[in-house]
Amino acid sequence: MKPKNLVLTLFLFVLPVLAISALLWSIAHYKDKRTEMDHLPRIGQGAGDTGGANYIGEKLAGRYSSRAGSQHDEGDSLRSEEAGHASARPEAGEESSALVFPETLEQGIVIVVRDLSGAASDERPMYLASNHVGWNPGAAAMKMHQRSDTRWQIVLPQASESSRLEFKFTLGTWDTVELSATGEDHVPNRQLPKVDPALFTGDARPVFEFEVPSFKKVRDLETARRLDPYRTLDVTGDVRRVQVSGGAGPASGMTRDLLVWLPPGYDAPENQRRQYPVLFLHDGQNLFEHLPGVAGEWGADETAHRLISEGQIEPLIIVGVPHSGASRIEEYVPLETFRDHPVYGREYAAWFVREVVPRVRKTLRVRTDASGTAIGGSSLGAVISLFIAAENPDMFGGVLLESPSSLRLDDGSSPWREYAASIRNWPGRVYVGMGDREAGDRPADAPLNERSVRWAEELIDYARAGGAVDRRLHIGSGHRHTESAWAERLPAALMFLFPPVPQGVEGDQGPQLPTGP
Repeated sequence: MKPKNLVLTLFLFVLPVLAISALLWSIAHYKDKRTEMDHLPRIGQGAGDTGGANYIGEKLAGRYSSRAGSQHDEGDSLRSEEAGHASARPEAGEESSALVFPETLEQGIVIVVRDLSGAASDERPMYLASNHVGWNPGAAAMKMHQRSDTRWQIVLPQASESSRLEFKFTLGTWDTVELSATGEDHVPNRQLPKVDPALFTGDARPVFEFEVPSFKKVRDLETARRLDPYRTLDVTGDVRRVQVSGGAGPASGMTRDLLVWLPPGYDAPENQRRQYPVLFLHDGQNLFEHLPGVAGEWGADETAHRLISEGQIEPLIIVGVPHSGASRIEEYVPLETFRDHPVYGREYAAWFVREVVPRVRKTLRVRTDASGTAIGGSSLGAVISLFIAAENPDMFGGVLLESPSSLRLDDGSSPWREYAASIRNWPGRVYVGMGDREAGDRPADAPLNERSVRWAEELIDYARAGGAVDRRLHIGSGHRHTESAWAERLPAALMFLFPPVPQGVEGDQGPQLPTGP
């Protein structure tokens, strides 16, 4: 065979072999890459196993960029999202001790929400309301931002609160809180699953995605008031509305209805000249009814009615002063405390004394002496109640403080504690209630639970030093920071603050209005 023909024959024989070998190598290499890809987190809507366009951008920019994200920078949040999906599904064999609650991560977290109803918009954006911001449904710092894929996003920094994050989504008010898939408005508080911190190096943040089926129907609140100004309240006894105007800060121009519970026999002819002791309670929306977006109610109407009927307390009038919604924190905090929250508690206290108390005294037959007037509330409502009582000792002779916040700052200091310790004119009767499980039942909640109980004990000590003659500390066993706990302790509080007047003693029918000339 000629050399030329031999070379041609070898070439024709070897070429297919090389081609087949190359094909087999490519297939094997693809499988290896596919296996590697299967372990990559999926990114972007509809990305599938390819990683999507976001994954390609990652490769070009350097996977797991360490540049910190922000609420306004969608690119950064999408890069961190690559690590996020891996965190939400820890492997079955992982030790639970290695997992942490994501809100405790130093680099923060990303929460992404798909609004299936399309109700959220630039004009009415979505907010994250949580226990870490006093359940403010429209806090400026909790405003979410719409991404180019129409989902809503917020980047949360490391939590300064030690309690586990619980939250719901709103459109800025509790009247526009999220609904369940069946349209129910009692959606349980959301929480985040634990994550493995080893999966997040540098500034990589975990991302958690949620879907909201719909929100409560968006209506103008003043229009709603005009359409149904006095709906029938589902209460025990007689609750009436007394309208007041004003407030403090952003709520200074609002109008709100005081919810006033009247004791049995208030309108009876024989009681027409009788004056009743009065208890002003903050967060009035939660006292007599279980409203949407609220975990429960105090049941103040049922409790007061029962105790009066049984002769265990003196008949009294309870005035529920509703909070202002989005401005609740601003109105209820009198000292500079919360980051990103201007406070108007001093202005609110002045408005309360100037407008609310005189309006009640003019409209209802209430006692006007300090011994017949008490004020109270829970959490931040307890804070503002103590402040108002301390600043107006001639007006309030009793105070009811349920689960009062210490307003402790990140560095452990508390200007509010210093203020409470400095009060030298405490009301004569002081009731302090606190649960021994305020933060929860987890081992991680124990330090905050212990601090809460110590704070309640401190308040009683401050009250003793500040001149309070009668003091009562009630630590509820197993009680958490909830309306149900405050409802359970309410009978003890009312019996302490408003004991019955013994029959036959002068004044057993209460002070009488003058008959006139």
